[in-house]
Amino acid sequence: MSMVMATNKQSSLPLCEKVPAKNTLHRAFYLVILFLLTSLLVYRVLSLRSHGGIPWLLALLCESCFTLAWIWSTSTKWSPIDCVTYPDRLLQSVNDLPSVDMFVTTADAELEPPIITVNTVLSLLAVDYPANKLACYVSDDGCSPVTFFALLQASKFANLWVPFCKKYHIQVRAPFHYFSNQSNASQKGSPEFLKDWQKMKDEYEVLSRKIEDVTRKGVDLTGEFAPFAKTERRNHPTIIKVIWENEEGSVDEVPHLVYISREKRPKHPHNYKAGAMNVLTRVSGLMTNAPFMLNMDCDFYTNNPQVVLHAMCLLLGSCSETDSGFVQFPQKFYDPIKDDPLGNQLVIIQHYLSRGATAVQGPFYGGTGCFHRRKIIYGSSPDESLLREELVQERLEKKFGGSKKLCESAAWSLSGSRSKSNNSGSISSLLEAACTVAGCAYEHGTSWGSEVGWVYGSVTEDIQTGLSIHSRGWRSVLLDLDPPAFLGSAPSDGPASLTQQKRWAVGLLEILFSKRSPLIATLSQKLQLRACFFYMWLLSWGYGCVPELCYTVLPAYCIITNSRFLPKAEEPAALIPLALFILYNICTLREFIEAGQSIKAWSNNQKMGRIYPACSWLFAFLTVMLKLLGITETVFEVTRKDTSSGDENKDKAKVTDACSFTFDESPIFIPGTTVVLLQLASLGVGFVRLFRKQERVVDGQGLGEVLCSILILLYYSPFLKGLFGKGKYGIPSATVYKSLALTVLFVSALVQSS
Repeated sequence: MSMVMATNKQSSLPLCEKVPAKNTLHRAFYLVILFLLTSLLVYRVLSLRSHGGIPWLLALLCESCFTLAWIWSTSTKWSPIDCVTYPDRLLQSVNDLPSVDMFVTTADAELEPPIITVNTVLSLLAVDYPANKLACYVSDDGCSPVTFFALLQASKFANLWVPFCKKYHIQVRAPFHYFSNQSNASQKGSPEFLKDWQKMKDEYEVLSRKIEDVTRKGVDLTGEFAPFAKTERRNHPTIIKVIWENEEGSVDEVPHLVYISREKRPKHPHNYKAGAMNVLTRVSGLMTNAPFMLNMDCDFYTNNPQVVLHAMCLLLGSCSETDSGFVQFPQKFYDPIKDDPLGNQLVIIQHYLSRGATAVQGPFYGGTGCFHRRKIIYGSSPDESLLREELVQERLEKKFGGSKKLCESAAWSLSGSRSKSNNSGSISSLLEAACTVAGCAYEHGTSWGSEVGWVYGSVTEDIQTGLSIHSRGWRSVLLDLDPPAFLGSAPSDGPASLTQQKRWAVGLLEILFSKRSPLIATLSQKLQLRACFFYMWLLSWGYGCVPELCYTVLPAYCIITNSRFLPKAEEPAALIPLALFILYNICTLREFIEAGQSIKAWSNNQKMGRIYPACSWLFAFLTVMLKLLGITETVFEVTRKDTSSGDENKDKAKVTDACSFTFDESPIFIPGTTVVLLQLASLGVGFVRLFRKQERVVDGQGLGEVLCSILILLYYSPFLKGLFGKGKYGIPSATVYKSLALTVLFVSALVQSS
């Protein structure tokens, strides 16, 4: 009797909790800074007549944008929430765990080496969850026989790796990272463990060599590889292969593993990653039709083997499904470079803004490390309660396409039923139907990409899809685990980081100027006002280059034209920008330290926070403007993924490249170089005037502008050093000449006008 009571008590305990975090001191900083920003704007408006002119007006407009962005971020960060999950309670209270389909996407075998994809797949196949409830689908948008070969070999290795991980409760289940840490071999264990460890290491090295050899020599396109013959990356039929099938439905075997390369034709739009995700959704809907889906980029591996259980605690344990439309895990990185020299580890955004957003309508969908409800991806709204019998076949076909089997599985998903999935039989028997729904013409005349699936129209399909889900009234949750759920690779050099930031900014601007803008969603749909503020702050990455660049150029403009945009030193109002500068830096420094970051990391992020808008965001802004004018189309740019973990020489080279900042011939470096040359030119003009005693600065006239110009040079120190660097650590001569020409034109125009 006591055992029964204990079981009932255990089952009544919550699977998850949301714990508000203390934020009192941060709120005080936010409000004081907001008061100072408002005071500065009021002063500028009242002083327009006495201080009027282009610099003063530009400063007013720029500072208005900064104030608006501060309001948006403050609203989001106001009340952060931490989520706590209890997977042990889940296992005791839920007898039949739901199925999960896991998606991995890769697009280019050269930029995203197959060994990276293999490690991600192996880490997913080995998670602590019943194998008969899992299926892993890999989308290869590069149609690479090398990637397929790598996955074939990985499936054989998985039959050794998965039992090894579960037998010895291995924490890190991506082999490349597990074996790169030699201390794992010295764990307290029996001689049997050491023997098995060495065997696994040897087997993984064999696997790696095979993949390296095939990458170098190529694949013999016969037998299983015959479908890859005479294919081009952007012109080929659908190729779907069931690499491994858990035919017995055993909980201890390796889960299903399916390779998918969707059909591509030159005259058919393929919609980048969003199109690949929709194909994965349709194929998995036919084969396994799990109610939950996890999507992963190929360079993010599972670092916490219980991640699926933790996610299920939120998806099954929330008071209402509405509260957990999707569960997003923060993006964290393996082998992070010390002090975040490129400012791309996203620590502060996730620690403050995403945690704060959980208290509103939830964090944005980050494109990887996210668990979705299939019925939400199928377009379901929180207030819908549909029975399978109510879903008319004709309407389903108009929405989901002509595949009757897919429409039937969609009906089960939309009705919220877990009683039927398509994995009762052999998934290999559904290959023909799967190839049909993966065809490039299947979506024509359907709702895929608009009302159903990942949303088209932006290269940041993740943000747009998450916004669409929030606009229907769903909420999302951020779950930060220790150890982290997933770890990935961040760009480790200047060109890759700037390219990544440009792609993000392009996509965010595309959303802002589309009919799915958060402003429209708040007015006409169910996006909450504070959630709109969060998205508007995020989308400001796209247009933020305009006020940022104007404000960066203002000090040089004022020095050259002998004008000013700051109050005179003897005016009481001069204390406002000074106090703003001091308090803002104290506030941001405190945020970094509380998040476990160093002062150097804060300094690096301040620098990159000025460089990204002037370079990446500016090019993104121009790209989208040209698209809106119908001149060009946006292009999805894949960033090169790092494979250097475990190679000491490559790791040292990666750190050197990041700390020294590397350059290439890309025009994306022209704006930053021009900013540096312009500041140097303006300071030169200022010092010439000082020595000629043509202008007096002892009364404070122009002193603030000179100090601002020096500060900008400190922010742009990577470019300043690049002017004198050599090789990839120096700015190419062509870039310097172009920037010098722009600087000369700008200075000449100002001198003539003044």
